[in-house]
Amino acid sequence: MPRTFPCPRCGEPSVWEGNEFRPFCSERCKLIDLGAWANDEYRLPTQDAPQHNKGSQNEDDYED
Repeated sequence: MPRTFPCPRCGEPSVWEGNEFRPFCSERCKLIDLGAWANDEYRLPTQDAPQHNKGSQNEDDYED
């Protein structure tokens, strides 16, 4: 019996071996997920960048 797994997009069971769209069940789910990344619907957790204090110098303030 082939191993199955839930599609991360729709949750439908899908066969792992021989599936050219894995980890998705279909090209449709793969493209929907790609579109979600392109539309900033997914975000990776990060720490906020440090804020510059007002009046402090940064690299952009210097001329060459």
